[in-house]
Amino acid sequence: MIKNLENGIIKIIDYNSDEYKQSLILRDKILRKPLGLSIYDDDLTKERDDIIFAYLIDNEIIGTLLLAELNQNEIRMRQVAVEESYRKLGIGTRLIKFAEIYAKEQGYLKMVLHARMEAVPFYEKLAYQKVGEEFKEVGILHISMEKKLQQKNTINLASRFK
Repeated sequence: MIKNLENGIIKIIDYNSDEYKQSLILRDKILRKPLGLSIYDDDLTKERDDIIFAYLIDNEIIGTLLLAELNQNEIRMRQVAVEESYRKLGIGTRLIKFAEIYAKEQGYLKMVLHARMEAVPFYEKLAYQKVGEEFKEVGILHISMEKKLQQKNTINLASRFK
């Protein structure tokens, strides 16, 4: 049963919190079990420094994604998962746009990701562009994608005095 989307909130959750553990269950169900894998086989301690977003309806996590800093200008989006019964309702788009705003506010210039091939059209609708060639990750084809979030603040003084 789909709950009222109007009650949905997006928030940053803490690593190893109860909400984080609930997000792991969702990620495992959506991203790993269909591949015959388990999220619990991953080194989850690496996520300690990630920014973890959750989309909640009535305290139930129905969507999640993680951001991991690559360098001072780039941040990587990963582990995007939305409960199947809530797909095609804008949950993933809302999560990503929220994460993009957060990344911009933190001063990042570019968001990068590894997209499963079936997800490429979804990311393209959000203005992400393919970069490079396809590659295998967790046993399936992916492609790198990226989106510029903002430009460095540069002032062209010459243009002000024309």
